[in-house]
Amino acid sequence: MTSEVTDKTAGPENGVPAAQREGGLLKASGITGIMTLLSRFLGLFRDIVIARLFGTSVGADAFFLANKIPNFMRRLFAEGAFNQAFVPILSEYRTNREQVEVRELVSAVMASLGGFLSLLTALVLLAAPIIAVPIAFGFTDEPEKFDLFVQMLRITFPYLLLISLTALVSAVLNSYGRFAVPAFTPALLNVSLILAAFYLAPHLAVPELALAWGVLIAGIVQFLFQLPFIARLGLLPLPRLNSAHEGVRRIKKLMVPALFGVSVSQINLLLDTVIASLLVTGSISWLYFSDRLMELPLGIFGVAIAIVVLPSLSRKHAEQSMQEFSATLDWALRLVCLIAVPASLALIVLAEPLLITLFENDNFTQRDVVSASGSLRAYAAGLLGFMSIKIFAPGYYARQDTRSPVRIGIVAMLANMVLNIVFYLSGYAHVGLATATTLAAFLNAGLLCHGLIRDGVFRLQAGWLRFAMQILVANVLMLLLIFWLAGDWQDWLGWTLLERVARMSWIVFGGIGLYSITLLVCGLRWRHIYR
Repeated sequence: MTSEVTDKTAGPENGVPAAQREGGLLKASGITGIMTLLSRFLGLFRDIVIARLFGTSVGADAFFLANKIPNFMRRLFAEGAFNQAFVPILSEYRTNREQVEVRELVSAVMASLGGFLSLLTALVLLAAPIIAVPIAFGFTDEPEKFDLFVQMLRITFPYLLLISLTALVSAVLNSYGRFAVPAFTPALLNVSLILAAFYLAPHLAVPELALAWGVLIAGIVQFLFQLPFIARLGLLPLPRLNSAHEGVRRIKKLMVPALFGVSVSQINLLLDTVIASLLVTGSISWLYFSDRLMELPLGIFGVAIAIVVLPSLSRKHAEQSMQEFSATLDWALRLVCLIAVPASLALIVLAEPLLITLFENDNFTQRDVVSASGSLRAYAAGLLGFMSIKIFAPGYYARQDTRSPVRIGIVAMLANMVLNIVFYLSGYAHVGLATATTLAAFLNAGLLCHGLIRDGVFRLQAGWLRFAMQILVANVLMLLLIFWLAGDWQDWLGWTLLERVARMSWIVFGGIGLYSITLLVCGLRWRHIYR
């Protein structure tokens, strides 16, 4: 941000100057971003392996849909609603209570969460064929495909229990400033899937089943990996069921409405996938691969910023530092704009070249490239909206307000459902589903922002006009360079893999370099972002 902004909003907090604290936030975001960057690039390599080995086959469609169910619920019971309800209470306990009370809270929460999810997992394993009907309705007229989906659902669903317990430990580590380990943990899932694809798949009658087993193995490894680090804090939880615990009751009270509020985007994505099951084979895979490319910048930067912002906002609310609460949100929004706008434009322009470079071969054909590029552009157009939700939602949860995001979420979800149906009936197929999700994300982000302004806890700081002009000039020059270097995407089909990678590297690093230099020439300095 500009130095004028921080000079006006700065103030002591526990004897630490505001500029130093915001610099600490940026440093924490950087550490998280680096670890997340490693995980995301491993995830990209994982997707390259899956696309090149399995393509857009029936088995791939079944796996992507089966794996989406525990991942959808993971956003409810792990990083999503649970995290938003747990972190503010944990921050309050850490600030105002003894460590033994913090450990008792963590143990009681683990017992409550783990017990509930164990029962849910057992129910799903038993009733999988019945539960699968509404989820994979488009598969019911293909018995072999439907049966494969049911089998994969039974293998992947226990991952929900394991990753939710992992998320609980991650939340504790994040609250104590240990951001690197939780940020690295997702990389273990990517490693597990890659190894399963290469070494387990050749030994199975249905090779895609190896991916489902890879997910389950990853859940076990991820949970065990984090335990030594929380033990070093003296907070290793020994699950003790205590539903009467004051902290547990408050978390449940906050979590119930948050379950819906945080899950809106996930419900939208799940609805996209369910409708996609009614479309031609390959539609689910096209949505998956385009979504994964959009998730690369979102996961590296948007999630990293959000992870760091929530504990900070929670502390500022607990200490009644509302001026700095607003300044922190403004800092996060500027950082999001600085990253999301160029990433979105680059993905839109480079859709086909990216897909060709990463995935195209005999299993992922030119038809798949064209189909996936449409949904990639639709998702990429919403990157700013998706990232904005990541920073605006914590503005409510840090104040222990879970009702407002619920009301906003209902509006966004209903809009997405209507748009899904309209685009589906209009024949826009999977591209229409991705477009509906993007429009709903912008609606969600806009309403969240409006609510924060209305509540008086967020206002734009000075310097936004100049900041917007700097970003505009930098993005225009970056786009001109990308258009010049990319050329006609069909030419890429005739190049070798080495030629594709070399040209894409020139485009990516050249675009980043020009964007950064232009911002520097326009007057944006590192100290502005750091402060």
